[in-house]
Amino acid sequence: MADRISVSRVIPSPPEPIFDLLADPSRHAEIDGSGTVQGARSGSRRLALGDSFGMSMRMGVAYSTRNVVVTFEENRRIAWQTLAAPPISLVLTGRVWRYELEPVAGGTKVTETWDISSEAAVSRPLVRAFMSSSTRAAMERTLERIEAVVAPAG
Repeated sequence: MADRISVSRVIPSPPEPIFDLLADPSRHAEIDGSGTVQGARSGSRRLALGDSFGMSMRMGVAYSTRNVVVTFEENRRIAWQTLAAPPISLVLTGRVWRYELEPVAGGTKVTETWDISSEAAVSRPLVRAFMSSSTRAAMERTLERIEAVVAPAG
């Protein structure tokens, strides 16, 4: 299995509202297809390259993450690296979530990538083996949710 999984969807919207949604961590729970994102640990704000933001999470048990924006190209690309707090950081930390927006006929092609190539070495094989298929499905639901928010039917 690969260290990167990508899913894409053409969303009938220009890239700007999609990017605005992704660049506001307070809206991430609204679009999260995994059900693990509970909310931002700070209020609504627009991210920028190098910014750090915290998220309250739940996967069986509650935990929190710190995320650092590692890519930021207005209306085209945004990515953040998820860093766990100690002691979880010793084994589970470092994955990157990336969104790429490409204007196409009919809207914007949005590609979400889950990249565990920088995940903690001790956990990478386990993360790859046990989370890859569920993560792909969750990412597909995330893109569906993004579409429902920025291009509601009707």
